[in-house]
Amino acid sequence: MLAMEKDFDPKLGIQGTNNDDEKNANCSSNGGASNNILKSKSFSFRAPQENFSIEDFELGKIYGVGSYSKVVRAKKKDTGMEYALKIMDKKFITKENKTAYVKLERIVLDQLDHPGIVRLFFTFQDSLSLYMALESCEGGELFDQITRKGRLTEDETRFYAAELVDALEYIHGMGLIHRDIKPENLLLTKDGHLKIADFGSVKPMEDSQITVLPNAASDDKACTFVGTAAYVPPEVLNSSPATFGNDIWALGCTLYQMLSGTSPFKDTSEWLIFQRIIARDIRFPNYFSEEAKDLIDHLMDIDPNRRAGAGPEGYAALKRHPFFRGVNWSNVRAETPPKLALQSGAHSSDGDDQSDSSQNPIHTRYGSGRQNDGNDGSSSTESSGHINRMASIDSFDSKWQQFLDPGESVLMISMVKKIQKLSSKKVQLILTNKPKLIYVNPAKMVVKGNIIWSDNSSDLSVQVTSPSQFKICTSKKVLSFEDAKQRAWQWKKAIESLQNQ
Repeated sequence: MLAMEKDFDPKLGIQGTNNDDEKNANCSSNGGASNNILKSKSFSFRAPQENFSIEDFELGKIYGVGSYSKVVRAKKKDTGMEYALKIMDKKFITKENKTAYVKLERIVLDQLDHPGIVRLFFTFQDSLSLYMALESCEGGELFDQITRKGRLTEDETRFYAAELVDALEYIHGMGLIHRDIKPENLLLTKDGHLKIADFGSVKPMEDSQITVLPNAASDDKACTFVGTAAYVPPEVLNSSPATFGNDIWALGCTLYQMLSGTSPFKDTSEWLIFQRIIARDIRFPNYFSEEAKDLIDHLMDIDPNRRAGAGPEGYAALKRHPFFRGVNWSNVRAETPPKLALQSGAHSSDGDDQSDSSQNPIHTRYGSGRQNDGNDGSSSTESSGHINRMASIDSFDSKWQQFLDPGESVLMISMVKKIQKLSSKKVQLILTNKPKLIYVNPAKMVVKGNIIWSDNSSDLSVQVTSPSQFKICTSKKVLSFEDAKQRAWQWKKAIESLQNQ
């Protein structure tokens, strides 16, 4: 454990102390560093790294759980101050090479100062975990409000959209792309004001005003796929570089979801979602006002440079749109928020500190370290019986279509390791609605195995041995697989759901 602490000190030990001289960090980059790492830049960290212990806090209910972290309500025992405490597993972060991303999120949150962004107060660490004390947003997710109300009124939507636009303008003005704007990442304060959370996918642009330290980075590959399926813009699917227009498209998707109760590209598999996004297949309900339809249409222009807010006039053009008529942009957060809808059976008291996430459907994100695979912990099936939100986003590529028959669609797809006695090989495991279950050699693009399908669980079953490892058992053989993104249970649910249809 001591070795792990030493490993994290230089990588994540962004120290801040009460000594002003020690609070100044001299951040110089080497010759091969990215342009968005500012050279010889001195600055003080607003959120210091403290010498606290987890024993200094009284832990309450769980807000959310991710692949390498969880977020819980935490009260500092000596001050009584409440935080949303993000607890991150050092061992997992090191194993999955996430150190630079965790550090980037911490650095970015430290330097952002806007009422529409969740604030970072301080950090600390021990031999097992890293801790980030974040602003507690007791109103839960905007997603919860949409779900509980069915859909929001146009006035409610205008309120939240205006606060979101105000915060996005600030983020983009700082030279940052959020890259995962969606209702689950928009949190509400106790009195109902909106705040953007989860900066785990953030990307600083080259002219960013954010100081980025060495060993902190986001991906710089143009084809890197981050975000959540239903909110990803078409240019990202086509491997174009990230732009501010990515967030503007997601704003349009979020506006549509507030007004309708569902995302604009909802379909029975993520493969089909991607096809609808590429085709820009947007269908407006007849109860949308003309102003709402026109705004969404301009936010989701196929050309990211023509999107409202991303064009030559920037946010000024977006704010002038008729949908926002009456909004006081000079003091947008002075308006009275819509009344929050409580969860079924909920009480306004705070006596639920010991409840867990299985009893409380508020899964506040804050950046819980989950994989951006479009799964979000949702059920594997909808009431209609269609398998939903299962495919791996980062595996989407039109090249896999060559393995499909006309009318056939992918329900789940992932790069996995096929484990054998003396070796393991990477294969693309594909489940379709035919139903068909195959694995493909991704280098040679040939089918290496066709697992005989059966609706009978005695002839085809899945055994999960760990979050990442599972076995597909047939009457003739047992195949062992390892999914690095820990989707073993999703594979089991996907196959069993299709068997039960």
